[in-house]
Amino acid sequence: MVGIRSTPWALSLLPIITRQTVALNISPKNDNAVISRRQFALHIQAVTSAAAIFGSAVSIPAAADAATTKPPTSPIAERFESDLLTSPPITAGVRPSGHENLFFPSWMEGEWDVTQTLTSNKTPLGLKYVGGPQGSLDVAQKTMEEQNKRINEEVNLKLRFVKTSFGVVEDRAFNLKSRLNSFAGKNVVASVDYADVRESNRASVLAGGGTESDPLTTTLVYFKGPAAQKTFVISHGQDSLDSDAWSGYELDRSIFALTNQSTAPPVTTDQEILYSFIKNGNDKVDGRLRLAAYLNPQADMLYFD
Repeated sequence: MVGIRSTPWALSLLPIITRQTVALNISPKNDNAVISRRQFALHIQAVTSAAAIFGSAVSIPAAADAATTKPPTSPIAERFESDLLTSPPITAGVRPSGHENLFFPSWMEGEWDVTQTLTSNKTPLGLKYVGGPQGSLDVAQKTMEEQNKRINEEVNLKLRFVKTSFGVVEDRAFNLKSRLNSFAGKNVVASVDYADVRESNRASVLAGGGTESDPLTTTLVYFKGPAAQKTFVISHGQDSLDSDAWSGYELDRSIFALTNQSTAPPVTTDQEILYSFIKNGNDKVDGRLRLAAYLNPQADMLYFD
């Protein structure tokens, strides 16, 4: 594990760590009319490393009110308590259903108006580990300076979780575009598409009773500039869905590449996203999000130190 960020809620494609707390408001819809507005306050702890020199905009968590109740302990929830984490075992390739996903509790379904505030950044193994593929201290310092400028800065965005025949899942295409644009402060995303992989593909989803609109796990983002990013879920796990307290995680591998004539090689990053939520009444959910970035043997020289 390379870095840590504290935050209330935010999914990121970067590897540096920080803690954040986020306030989310969900507005469920019925017949195109808003029925209610539910508030969602999340306290996020994030871990990230520095291939993000290209992508601070990718999605950096934020915080709101720091007074949330800690959920009951579980092996996943316990991973919020340490700055030293090891990467979860890769599960891609061992789950053959073709419609694998991280499933959220039913009470997460809906659209959320989110306010995220980054509260802190950490690099538990040292600054050089957020210095890009070459471990540059100059790059690391500039990266952390940019991250620290965002501490206590509120970012407003929307997130969506949808019900499928398999369970409630994140609308990855919608949420990824919303995060990237919101954290960049402008429209930087041209399009977000889903890509078929063995673990999650349209043919298997349809064969299993799903629909054409069900989110898949692999996304391909094209930016308005000459760049693209493909993100795969290579591991995921969760607590029972039959409770008012829930924790889950997924490990993402992202490949960022320029799409012009540049000969610069793609940048590969691995990042774990940890969630811990508690349902607090009918209209509120409290929780934490932690982002942990790990060195990648394909992209980080320091991996072999």
